[in-house]
Amino acid sequence: MLLVLPLAGVFSVWERYAPSMRPGGRHAGPIPRHEGGREKRPDITEHNNMLRVLLVKTSSLGDVVHNLPVATDVRRHFPDATIDWVVEEPFVALARMHPAVRRVIPVAVRRWRSQVLGPSTWKELAEFQRLSQAELYDAIIDTQGLLKSTLIARAARGRRHGFDVGSAREPLAARFYDLKHHVARGQHAVVRNRLLAAAALGYRIDTPADFGLRASAGASEAVPASGRRRCAILHGSSRPDKLWPVDSWIVLGGRLDAAGIDCVLPWGSDAERARSEAIAAAVPGAVVPGRMTLDEVAGLLASSAMVVGVDTGITHLAGALGRPVVALFLASDPALTGVYGAPRARNLGHIGAPATPDDVVDALSALQAL
Repeated sequence: MLLVLPLAGVFSVWERYAPSMRPGGRHAGPIPRHEGGREKRPDITEHNNMLRVLLVKTSSLGDVVHNLPVATDVRRHFPDATIDWVVEEPFVALARMHPAVRRVIPVAVRRWRSQVLGPSTWKELAEFQRLSQAELYDAIIDTQGLLKSTLIARAARGRRHGFDVGSAREPLAARFYDLKHHVARGQHAVVRNRLLAAAALGYRIDTPADFGLRASAGASEAVPASGRRRCAILHGSSRPDKLWPVDSWIVLGGRLDAAGIDCVLPWGSDAERARSEAIAAAVPGAVVPGRMTLDEVAGLLASSAMVVGVDTGITHLAGALGRPVVALFLASDPALTGVYGAPRARNLGHIGAPATPDDVVDALSALQAL
């Protein structure tokens, strides 16, 4: 609760003192209203296929990946729908990879919280308000289910849908939706996201999850061609309890090298770079590329023959791109957050019972990746 108060304060002050800078303020066109003065809420049934939908799923990377099938579902059931998406700025490139998404609206909640009085914060808030209120949406669907995401959803114009008090990750968030939907807990995040959107827009889930990603296959100039197949090794996580031991990565790397496969070890922080270099020093043919953008990482994954990674967003992205993936779980439950909907993926290990290098080799063989 305390974490969202600075952001709530920013929006509160913004609503009070900056109406003339916002769409719908005194310099903008009128907002359709009922006789009672409240903003008119559009009826989905009036538009048939011409829906205007705003998705709110801001972070983390894995959560954003898990929301991609929602965009596919909406487009499938409403071919002419306009789909916009609010997402944290580091993940803008990912949302843009989905061809059904027309416009991505970036937010920077963490930075705004820490720099509430900074001039750049107010400028960026002005741009967020302009973009989020440029449309009167038929449905604003918040699949995040957090207080911070309700604040973002309420900044946009339209009927707001979210999880009910028994479904939301933060039950208090349910009080701020116009329409609340019950989606049973204990299901995979992809399933919950899809069911919420289906309830909001009135369709049934009758197809497997389709992430819909379009990424160009390319390994970046930082990864020299060797003539051998590549395995992307995704060892990094912000949670130490999710990390697989370096010694296990070295053993696996040696097995892959013996099979004629080069290991590529991308990184996103100084600590991850040091771990990449430690692994590469002990594995023949291993490559540590320079720092890569999310687009470049997606290209690396798309061009890799296989991917092995811990429970991190990049591993889920590899699965969404359809690559053969072995995901390693040490501190989280793969039944709830494992790589999902990917036909060539295996989730190994669980809380307190990590997989071994032999387990990984066996899984890659079963996937016909070796």
